[in-house]
Amino acid sequence: MPDFAATQEFQEPRDHEPARGGMFASLRVRNYRLYASGQIISLVGTWMQRIAQDWLVLKLSGDSPVALGIAIALQFIPTLGLTLWAGVLADRLDKRKMLIVLQTGIGACALVLGVLVLGGVVELWHVYVLCLVLGCFTAFETPARQSFVMEMVGRDQVANAVALNSMTFNMARIVGPGIAGYAIAWIGTGWLFVVNSVSVVAVVLGLVLMDPDRLFRSDPVPRARGQLREGLRYVRGRPDLTVLMGLVFLVSTFGMNINTTLPVMANNFFEAGPQGLGLLSTVLAVGTLTGAALAARRSRDGSPSLRLLLVAGMVFGCLVVLLGLMPTMGLFGAVLVPTGIAFMTFSLTANATVQLTVEPHMRGRVMGLYMLVLLGGMPLGSSLSGWMAEHISVPSPLIAGGAIAFLASLTAAGLMARVRRRESPEAVATTSGSERSTRSERAGR
Repeated sequence: MPDFAATQEFQEPRDHEPARGGMFASLRVRNYRLYASGQIISLVGTWMQRIAQDWLVLKLSGDSPVALGIAIALQFIPTLGLTLWAGVLADRLDKRKMLIVLQTGIGACALVLGVLVLGGVVELWHVYVLCLVLGCFTAFETPARQSFVMEMVGRDQVANAVALNSMTFNMARIVGPGIAGYAIAWIGTGWLFVVNSVSVVAVVLGLVLMDPDRLFRSDPVPRARGQLREGLRYVRGRPDLTVLMGLVFLVSTFGMNINTTLPVMANNFFEAGPQGLGLLSTVLAVGTLTGAALAARRSRDGSPSLRLLLVAGMVFGCLVVLLGLMPTMGLFGAVLVPTGIAFMTFSLTANATVQLTVEPHMRGRVMGLYMLVLLGGMPLGSSLSGWMAEHISVPSPLIAGGAIAFLASLTAAGLMARVRRRESPEAVATTSGSERSTRSERAGR
C-alpha cells in the first residue's frame, strides 16, 4: 500500500532553526522544549488524578462498574457537541492564548474536587458534575493542543513532536499511577487532586514563556459563515481521510475500552486493590511508552505509512481479545505490554497522517473532527463496557472490543485499496508534482 504524502507548506517564522534528524529532534526547538517540560510535570499529576478519580467513583458507588462507566462517559460527552466548534475556534484564534485559559480551567476542576474530598463532603453526583465540566474544557483544549504542535515545530518535525508528546504522556503514565496506587492506600484520594491542580501551573508557565515570533503560524482564518460545514466538506471530499476517521472511531470507541475495564479487572476480577490497579496501569504504560519511542525513531524516515497503520490496528484488536482470555493477573500484565505498543503505533501513525496531509487553514477544523471521532465514541464505549462487565462478565468488553477493532482494520484495508485503485492518473500526477514542488522549496531554503 502506498504511503500518505504531505503536500502543503506554510509560513516559516523568523530566525527559524533548520530541521535536523534524530530521535529527539523536536527538543532543539526552544518553544517546544518549554511546552514539553511543563507537560512532563503536569501529566504526572493528570495520571495520578485519573487513578484517584476511578478509585473514588468505585468506592462512592459500592464498586459499581456502571458508575465508573458513567463518570468516564461524562468526561467525553461534551466532545460530541463542542469539539467541532473548538476546531473552528482553533483556526481563528491564537492557540497559545487559548490553551493558557483552558489549562487554567482544567486545573480549577481538579482543585474543587480535591477540596470536596478533603472536606469530607464529596458525593458521587459532585464527581459526575466535575467530570462534565472537565469534559467541556477538554473538548476545546484538545483540538487547539493537537494543531498547536505544528505551530511549535513546523511540518518537518511534526511527526517527531507527536511521538515525543506521546512518550512524555506515557512516561507520566508509568510514574503517575504507580505513585497514585500507594498514595491512595496511604493518604486517600483528596491530596492527589490538589497535586494535579498545582501541576497544571507548569504547562501554563511554559506557554507564557514561549516566543510567539518563533512559532510556525499560518494566517488565521477570518470569521465567516459556514466554516464548520466547510471543514466537514473538506474531509468528505477526501476518501482516504474519511476511511481513516471511520477506522479511528471504531478502534477508539470499542477497542480502547481498556481504560474503563482496567479498574474493574483489578478490583473485581483479580481483587488486587488500588496497588494492583496502579501496577497494571504502569505495565500498560510501559507498552505505550515503548510504542511512542519506536514511533519517534520511525519519524526520521519520512511520512507515516498507511500499511503500518492498518497492520497495527489488526494486531491491536487481536491482543485485546487475548487480554480478555487471560486467567491470571501476571498473564494479563504480560499481554498489556505488546497491546500498548500496538495501540500507540496505530494512534500516532493516524495522528501524524492527518496533520501532514491537510491544508494549514483547515488543520484546526480537521483536527477537531479527528478528536471527535477519537474521543466522541467514549461515552458509548465506556457505558457499554460497564454494562457488559456487570451483566455478562468482567472480561467480556475486552473480547468484544478487540474483535471489533480487528474487523474494522481489516475492512479499512479493503476500502483504502479500493480508494487507491479509483485514483485517476491525473490526480496521481498532480500529487506527485506537488510533492516535487514541496521538496524543491525545502531544498531551496
